[in-house]
Amino acid sequence: MKNLSIFRNTSHTDAISRTNSPCNVMCKPVIPFDPESSKLASIYDELPLWSAPFGILLLNRIRYRQAMTVLDVGCGTGFPMLELAQRLGDSCKIVGIDPWPAGIERARTKASAMGITNVEFVEGKAEQLPFTDRFFDLIVSNNGINNVEDEVRALAECFRISKAGGQFVLTVNLPETMEEFYNVYRTLLRKAGRDDLLERLTQHIFMKRKPLTTTLQRLSHAGFVIEDVKEDLFTMQFLDGTSLFNHYFMRLAFVQPWQDIVKHDAPSVYERLQHNLNQLALQNGGLKLTIPFACISCRRAA
Repeated sequence: MKNLSIFRNTSHTDAISRTNSPCNVMCKPVIPFDPESSKLASIYDELPLWSAPFGILLLNRIRYRQAMTVLDVGCGTGFPMLELAQRLGDSCKIVGIDPWPAGIERARTKASAMGITNVEFVEGKAEQLPFTDRFFDLIVSNNGINNVEDEVRALAECFRISKAGGQFVLTVNLPETMEEFYNVYRTLLRKAGRDDLLERLTQHIFMKRKPLTTTLQRLSHAGFVIEDVKEDLFTMQFLDGTSLFNHYFMRLAFVQPWQDIVKHDAPSVYERLQHNLNQLALQNGGLKLTIPFACISCRRAA
């Protein structure tokens, strides 16, 4: 076993070690289903449905090889990082980086509970990755790059730390995400004579969900060679607008930005928006939202 200091700051105490040789054939012990185990219950169904469709496609676009050093940018609470670590096995080392301390702590807890030992977690931002140049064989980001503060800088950093020939696989949801919802929102603002807010709504979408052509251009500008682009979609069905607004993940990730578009008028606008969505749901037998996304595989040529 040899130690590899991958951090630009060599005094970093969490330097990563791994072996470059395939691991010996060894099976980890079976995990018995213990109905009394709070640890097992705490991680059993933890993955959000939102993350899964993106991550499944990402996991299927990776070139699986032995003895790789891998980075998950925006690892959050550990998906797909921990799944990838298990699929690659102990000859590979997977590092996860995220600016969310509680998320990293949760990922560590899950890794420990699952007996996953080929992982390391680092608190940090994608715009300033604390790793040496040309270190990683594979970089992944599951709907993470489109949530950074400076996407151009983050992509440049990913290029810097990628080895020549290294693969970079990322997923992004597209501007048409939840278009059914946004059409109702736009119609409401137009009828209210608030054309000034329509531009704010457009900017809100662009900040989080760039057109695919923009993302591809930025990857190319960073130095990556685009190899493959796979587009897909999934749907989320709700009874009506009320259930949409009350859904936990929607309240966590979407409702506040939706309210910020109208700011002080949010209460009255939201009441009408909810009513209009409920009427649409009555007409259509429910409210179905479409989430289109893309999985991009690229590489560093030199």
